Amino acid sequence: MSGDTRKPKVFMMDLWATVPYYTAYLSRALMREGVDVRVGSISYYLDPTCFSSRGIKLRPGFLDIVGKFNLPRLPRRILKLLESVLNLSALTVSFLISPPDIIHVQYLAMVLTPFPVDLWFIQLCRRRCSKIILTVHDLMPHDTGDAHQETFRKLYGMVDGIICHSDSISRRLAVDFSVPEEKIAVIPHGPFFYDLPETEAEKTRIQSGKLFVLWQGIIFPYKGIDLLLNAWQRVEAKNDHAYLMIAGTGSPELTQQIHQQIKQLDLKHVELDLRFVSTEELVALYRAADVVVYPYRAITTSGALATGLALGKTIVASNLAVFRELLTDRQNALLVDPQEASALSSAILELCENFSLRDQLAANVRAMNFGDQSWLLIAEQTKKFYLDILSRFV
Repeated sequence: MSGDTRKPKVFMMDLWATVPYYTAYLSRALMREGVDVRVGSISYYLDPTCFSSRGIKLRPGFLDIVGKFNLPRLPRRILKLLESVLNLSALTVSFLISPPDIIHVQYLAMVLTPFPVDLWFIQLCRRRCSKIILTVHDLMPHDTGDAHQETFRKLYGMVDGIICHSDSISRRLAVDFSVPEEKIAVIPHGPFFYDLPETEAEKTRIQSGKLFVLWQGIIFPYKGIDLLLNAWQRVEAKNDHAYLMIAGTGSPELTQQIHQQIKQLDLKHVELDLRFVSTEELVALYRAADVVVYPYRAITTSGALATGLALGKTIVASNLAVFRELLTDRQNALLVDPQEASALSSAILELCENFSLRDQLAANVRAMNFGDQSWLLIAEQTKKFYLDILSRFV
């Protein structure tokens, strides 16, 4: 633990609950580290106990209503927008009177809209002498290319400090977005759900005698499900004792594409669970899985990988710079070319046939001890960065 006794006053800002688990786990760890954290988020509509179960009281400003109901997507987004504007208005009045030392921004939901009210809010707070720290979960919005690079260059230039989760992203911030290195702190992404109790909830769905391969997450094109299904066609042709589950939620267009591809490839051993999977179900699936796959084409950071590491799984992942900072090929994972379905299928088939390799890779993952201690170290590093940023402006 850090020996510094100062308690910076921090507003943890994720007003739309876009990265709720990250916000919850980090805030809890910072509180244990002695940081005075106020969590500015609404309830997460898919898991209303996300924060309260971790001892966190939400303080979004004025209202926390929309997240308590599972509404259809369009009305939910409209109501969240209205709720967010009211919350930002209330926070503006409060912070004009008593600004926090640090506003730690996890996500700005309106930064690409014609009226980026949340961006205007943090600019106003900066004038009131709050220091703005931004966590970069994604360098730019997924699957948009360089369309918004100038917008994010300006955003990264205006904040006082940036936290990213890997050296490779730190280098990109410096090279692609001209962010001075002294403004960047590389602090790892912590794991989720490792602290949930084991449950029998999902075990009845696992096909006994089959090697269970799991893909789990929010569905986006960059996460390579199409590549995985192409690879799985070859797996099925060579091995009749493995089956794949794809568990997660995504847009209707993407889920329809997945259904169509499975039909076109005539895949027999693929199960789809295309919905929000509760945290208890998710942990049960991970614990039951023999192999977890991450066939991403690109990545800034991955909470799903952190979960696989925390739960000690055998992992197949794309050979990407961010992943290589945690994974070493044939030591604690099999790393494959993110463009080659044949490489992915070969890795899965090797693990189907080689139990000792699966066991050794998982044992090496468990040896990383990627659990509660990780968040304590993350909180210590984050607090140190807070104090460092504050000391530069004394």
